[in-house]
Amino acid sequence: MNILLSYSSGPLITIVPPIPESQYSQSQIPQSESFRPRFRKPTYSSNMNKKRILVVGGTGYLGQHLLQSFANLQGSSSYDLAFTYCSTPPSDLLHALPQSHFPLDLRIGDGFDFITDTFGQPDVVVNCAALSVPRACEADPLAAMCINVPKSLVSWISSFKEKETLLIHLSTDQGTKSYYKEEDKTLPVNIYGRSKVAAEEFINSHCSNFAILRSSIIYGPQTVSPVLKSLPIQWIDDILSKGNNVDFFFDEFRSPVFVNDVVRVIIALTKKWVIGEKLVFIDSYALEESL
Repeated sequence: MNILLSYSSGPLITIVPPIPESQYSQSQIPQSESFRPRFRKPTYSSNMNKKRILVVGGTGYLGQHLLQSFANLQGSSSYDLAFTYCSTPPSDLLHALPQSHFPLDLRIGDGFDFITDTFGQPDVVVNCAALSVPRACEADPLAAMCINVPKSLVSWISSFKEKETLLIHLSTDQGTKSYYKEEDKTLPVNIYGRSKVAAEEFINSHCSNFAILRSSIIYGPQTVSPVLKSLPIQWIDDILSKGNNVDFFFDEFRSPVFVNDVVRVIIALTKKWVIGEKLVFIDSYALEESL
């Protein structure tokens, strides 16, 4: 997993120009009343001594694993933890992890004001939200750009006056050649990769404090509330158990990463930030040695 960090200054990164903004402006997306989230104030007691952690996209695969790890963390009482969801949070997740939760439409930023008023300014925001299925991105490039390029999220974070907030953003290796170096130009081969390149470009230009984590295929156990997307290990197990033949890619170099390893990196970065330790540019090998 490749890691890119910045503290109060831009990181060292070479990125090809993103798709023109006119092609994926959020204002072009028609909004229906049926989609707009209904706000219900969660039970929440503020403690000014606690550090606030917000997981955007907490009902997804990585988001659920991250929430569970934070909840089980020794000393977790020092954190106020909350997450966002797009439509309706699954009841089994709320039963297992009863943190504060907020509806959020990343495409237009609907829901951020409610989070500010109810939860307050987070110390760390982890953005796990994405339209991550390549086929879905190809079918709706506009939605892919509006969701995967977190303009409304970065704008919200940039509006904070109380203190500095760290953004941890999940990116991908599907915008580069195999075995790439940081100074290499990106070579996205699909809409999903192009949206992630555009996201990194936007964050790099508009966010002061951030960490970008570029993961490959994330594998691991199923979540508390099972996700609908196909998971690598579970999919392979199902195919093999049925004795079916399946076509698989043979022209890609990928580095699958265990979900708990990604979670461990996020928690390590969070701990460093909340104790006031300065984050500097670092590669994946150096970070591994420091954990």
